[in-house]
Amino acid sequence: MEHLQCKICGADAAKLGSKTGVSKRGPFQLWHCPICHYSFVSNPWTDYQAIYTEAYYRGKGVDPMVDYVFELEEPLHSVRLYEWRGILARVGSLIDLKPETRWLDFGCGNGGLVRYCAQNGNLRVFGHEQGWIKEKAASYGIPFLDSAQLDAMDGMFDVVTAIEVLEHVTDPLDVLRRIRRLLRPDGLFFYTTGNAKPVRKRLLSWSYFVPEIHISLYEPETMVRALELSGFRPEFAGFGPGHAEIIKFKVLKNLGIRRISSIQGLIPWGPLSRLVDLKYGVTAHPIAWATGP
Repeated sequence: MEHLQCKICGADAAKLGSKTGVSKRGPFQLWHCPICHYSFVSNPWTDYQAIYTEAYYRGKGVDPMVDYVFELEEPLHSVRLYEWRGILARVGSLIDLKPETRWLDFGCGNGGLVRYCAQNGNLRVFGHEQGWIKEKAASYGIPFLDSAQLDAMDGMFDVVTAIEVLEHVTDPLDVLRRIRRLLRPDGLFFYTTGNAKPVRKRLLSWSYFVPEIHISLYEPETMVRALELSGFRPEFAGFGPGHAEIIKFKVLKNLGIRRISSIQGLIPWGPLSRLVDLKYGVTAHPIAWATGP
């Protein structure tokens, strides 16, 4: 049987099969580690300029479920507002947010979370992004830090978020260690990414798994191992303030709904979000605290 080494725990991973892509046909080969349950595409498409184009950010690329340009231009009308509101509430329930708090949104896309938290949390928030949309978002006054600037900012952030970022990376430990360096000791790392555990036996048919872009898939146990190896103390904080809003956004996004409407306020999101979380384990991944000096 053919094997590859797991990039997280080093164990032998086994090939699960292949999946055809949406735009770049593939096939893309998916592998799974039986020890830490990290799953990864062994032949990822790494022509990032071809992937993260203007079409991608307008929802006309490999992921038609997003429209980052609309969210940037009309933030008060986009259902993404629910996610921004939920993230600020959840982070604020985990760490004391003050005007002097330094927050970095790593892989921030259009910078919508940066802008929302700066306006509604009275915080010092910055974004880091390398895709096409960065220049357009910067024209809206969203503060970005480039890679060279980040390299000089080790230990300077109280909070780092990575919202639907980790599934895009080829080397999770390298990215997590970079994020750890940016955080002060006891700083908070809050992230979201799909939970592969409920669908472990059907990963190849999982709708979340878009093989051109979602090349790393994690279970909660995977994240514990990866975080510990990267200098973090994982904590299973579970469902908390803000998660109902985050899940509301995810449900609406997956239904193809982009605009806020009055009818959405009639839905009992509290109990519904709990049911969604129970089925999909949205909040099952651990959060993480930076350890060491």
